[in-house]
Amino acid sequence: MRKRIYCLLSLLWISCISISAADRWTINSAGGITWQVDEKIPHEDHIEMSGLKVSTVLRYGVDANGAFMLNRSMVWPMLRTIPNNTHASLMRRFAWNVTDMVEVNGQSLLNEKVKDITLNGTMVVQSEYQLPRKGKLELTRILFPSVASPAFCEKYILRNVGESAVSVEIPSSRSVVETDAAKGVDGSYKLVATIAGQTACQLQPGEELSFSATFAGYKKNENEQVFDIDRELKARQSLIAGFWDNLILETPDPVINTMFAFAKIRGAESIYDTKGGLMHGPGGESYYAAIWANDQAEYINPFFPYLGYEIGNRSALCSYEHFARFMNPEYKPLPSSIIAEGTDIWAGAGDRGDAAMVAYGASRYALSRGDKAEAEKLWPLIEWTLEYCRRNLNEGGVVASDADELEGRFPAGKANLCTSSLYYDALRSAVYLGKDLGKQASQLAGYTKQAEILKKNIDRYFGGTVEGFNTYQYYEGNDVLRSWICIPLTVGIYDRKDATIQALFSPRLWTENGLLTQAGSETFWDRSTLYALRGVYACGETEKATDYLKFYSNQRLLGEHVPYAIEAWPEGSQRHLSAESGLYCRIITEGMFGIRPTGLNSFVFTPRLPQEWDHMNLRKICAFDKVFDIEVKRIDGKLQVVVATDGKVISNRKIREGENIRIKF
Repeated sequence: MRKRIYCLLSLLWISCISISAADRWTINSAGGITWQVDEKIPHEDHIEMSGLKVSTVLRYGVDANGAFMLNRSMVWPMLRTIPNNTHASLMRRFAWNVTDMVEVNGQSLLNEKVKDITLNGTMVVQSEYQLPRKGKLELTRILFPSVASPAFCEKYILRNVGESAVSVEIPSSRSVVETDAAKGVDGSYKLVATIAGQTACQLQPGEELSFSATFAGYKKNENEQVFDIDRELKARQSLIAGFWDNLILETPDPVINTMFAFAKIRGAESIYDTKGGLMHGPGGESYYAAIWANDQAEYINPFFPYLGYEIGNRSALCSYEHFARFMNPEYKPLPSSIIAEGTDIWAGAGDRGDAAMVAYGASRYALSRGDKAEAEKLWPLIEWTLEYCRRNLNEGGVVASDADELEGRFPAGKANLCTSSLYYDALRSAVYLGKDLGKQASQLAGYTKQAEILKKNIDRYFGGTVEGFNTYQYYEGNDVLRSWICIPLTVGIYDRKDATIQALFSPRLWTENGLLTQAGSETFWDRSTLYALRGVYACGETEKATDYLKFYSNQRLLGEHVPYAIEAWPEGSQRHLSAESGLYCRIITEGMFGIRPTGLNSFVFTPRLPQEWDHMNLRKICAFDKVFDIEVKRIDGKLQVVVATDGKVISNRKIREGENIRIKF
């Protein structure tokens, strides 16, 4: 009865919220999102944008008078500071309002009114200024990071939309800061902010002019760059187009389609060209030029092959090669994080189950990538991490560890559900991979047997009634619901799925911001919500998963803090950490479409088409060393599923709901 009441309350609550929520942003015709500025000001937000050598958190908004506000929090991951630890990327904030330098008819530009702001991989701000005697100017700002240079770029376009000519003066300006040499690993760094203008002209009605600003950082021995703003903008737009033109989601729901498109940007842009190779970094003004066993090895790397982004695939392989450096014959723990461009490590939380994270991610990545040579490189790491987990089985037959990926923020006991679930999935993946690599049958049979035993041990050790739900204790003795009870659903363990789903979506865990980490707390981390939605799809609860995915996507894409999945609250003020966006994408690839790799060129998938949709397509999937489409339509109560590659249909089947399809290229 208690569970039924919880379920009713939860459905009532989400219905009310969905109806009453007023979106600030809308989806525009070009696929981006736009805020049409109205009386709901002041309003402020923040968004992170990244390139290979720079990242910037823009704190932006519109004040009570309608003027644009901007503070650029610049991060140069390869300009290392002392002590050269996890957080030692050079960071500076620039609040310089470039338009303050512009003179029109001998006066500063005043009384700005922002008309709209658009996000599409860049930030585009449209404003207008009323001038005396029927004068009127429009200003477009286009803000974005350089793709390959250590600079943040801004293009400004000024248009005369009034009835008379105006006199415009735009200066050239150059501000230089040389940082304290004693605080830099490479001594003093040079930070250069410029305005490229030097224009004085009469701007006639209907005419426009453009100028630019850049904020760059250099080591002492590096030459300053001269930036062609249009070339930089074209490179950024081309990068975004590359993300959006591969792995294309088509459903009747424009919010989910667009959230998926945006998630590809944030998931893939946050890769840094370090001396240790291409290293994907979470970001958030804290985590750069470094890798983690969870964010990179577990969360984002298994997604990259589907996107077909070569830099992403290279960064994934690089991260696993870094972890492989720390394999040892004594089977001491892997470091949780490899930091400072690969020159140091962080292991401050002890063993977080990092070997299970790496084994899970490396085996799934290798399978999806479909590159036999890469898979052979990764096989010793997969073997070692699986053996490490086996050696750390406790008396209950599950994997012991000091903590979990939350690093002691919440209790995790001496063995937690997440670590053992990841190890279980890694064993299954290793069997699939080992067969394609021609590994010994006895070794793979051993992995199969270990997985079977582990699955039973997971249920015996962690299974139990928590707050009235016959679900899982996250660790032995845990008597409060935890969001990570969703993990078994993502690895194909459905023994307790009904009660687990009821618990996840009960008012004890589900809130307007997704899942609480622990019932009764105020803390939420998006990663557990994203895992849960993937797992709920995977186990066949399609309607429930879709209801909550729609709600979550609307909040994150069109609400008050947009347009990406976030890390956590209250910690980090809802930073746009990158790997969470990868987890969002995996809701679609592994949840909604149910793709499970079974070989270097094979997979099984179980499409979960919601009842209110008549179709869903995933096009230009770049996994298994192929580019292919999956199309799903509902016809006469069944699903018509087509898989095509190179213009040829390789599978065309009509299946029942919940039936899977095996594909081998």
